[in-house]
Amino acid sequence: MKRLIAPAVVLFLLLHCSSSMAWHGLVVKVLDGDSIRVKRGNRIVEIRLYGIDAPEYGQRYGDRARYYLRSLLLRKTVSVEAVDVDRYKRLVALVGIHGRLANREMVRQGLAWMYPRYCKRKKLCGELKKLQDKARKQRRGLWKDKHPLSPWEFKRRKHSGSAVGFHREYRFPYWR
Repeated sequence: MKRLIAPAVVLFLLLHCSSSMAWHGLVVKVLDGDSIRVKRGNRIVEIRLYGIDAPEYGQRYGDRARYYLRSLLLRKTVSVEAVDVDRYKRLVALVGIHGRLANREMVRQGLAWMYPRYCKRKKLCGELKKLQDKARKQRRGLWKDKHPLSPWEFKRRKHSGSAVGFHREYRFPYWR
């Protein structure tokens, strides 16, 4: 019963509160290039950045995406505007820092894709697509590769047993 109440309450609040209502919290952990944990009061909220998909753990540029997001957000106060709740019960949100949107910055740096399957806000998603095209043209981040593999294709191949090209990036000194 308790398992049903918490997601239902979050969904109710998302649907009945204005989408422009934002709250502030401290980023306590960066999980990967599109997921973070934010402390709000005495609770930790797991957040998935809306409209983008960054390379997965073990995928080429996955570590770079995580490190960049960490440098942008870790131990900083952010604004969070809830958009949805995903199937893993994470809050899907727009995350702002010092007047910039982290979701946009990841795409601008070439460290995430605009996620066409879930990006439904036409204006924002159009901006993200333009930023992605610009990053590709300037060969930023993952666009340095001629044919970068999207995270959704990486996961599809991984689950189907196809050759994925698991890649682990190492930072020097690599023994630490």
